[in-house]
Amino acid sequence: MDVNETIGNLQAGMWVYGFGDEIRRMLLETEERCFELNALSPRREKERAHIIKALFGKIEEPFTIHSPFHCDFGKHITIGKNFVANFNLTILDEAMVTIGDNVFIGPNCGIYTINHALLPEQRNTGIMRALPVTIGSNVWLGANVVILPGVTIGDGCVIGAGSVVTRSLPPFTLATGNPCLVRRAIDESDKVTPV
Repeated sequence: MDVNETIGNLQAGMWVYGFGDEIRRMLLETEERCFELNALSPRREKERAHIIKALFGKIEEPFTIHSPFHCDFGKHITIGKNFVANFNLTILDEAMVTIGDNVFIGPNCGIYTINHALLPEQRNTGIMRALPVTIGSNVWLGANVVILPGVTIGDGCVIGAGSVVTRSLPPFTLATGNPCLVRRAIDESDKVTPV
């Protein structure tokens, strides 16, 4: 099976052998781009933006991505405008990762589309499957949040620090915990008055 067929099957949510030489080469190429990005001074904004735009499938301006940042392919990531990612965001994008507008991501967060076989003899041969992750607009992920394969987070959600999101979440909810559970709706009563 050629690499395009393997990636197509991954994108379709099928179980595949994912340890081929061509996939390893593509992962290494992306790792090099991430290394280049992470080595640049934050003051070199134009160079950083150029690398980020080349790395992702699509990203709209304005955006802020603090280093370090890591991803597997990059081209399977699409991001809307006003995106802010704090330090140490990792996105394993074997399947599509779609992020809406006005999304804030706290430090040390992970968005994972890939899963490995449970049986060791299969896992050790590289059998894996990917499922897409979708994060709506106006979402805030607190620090150390983990998003697992196949999850959709609705518009306006807030995910509390340290949460592990194993299932999709409805719009405009506050969700926390491991596993992450909806705690309550977010509504006008949550409005604050700044000083």
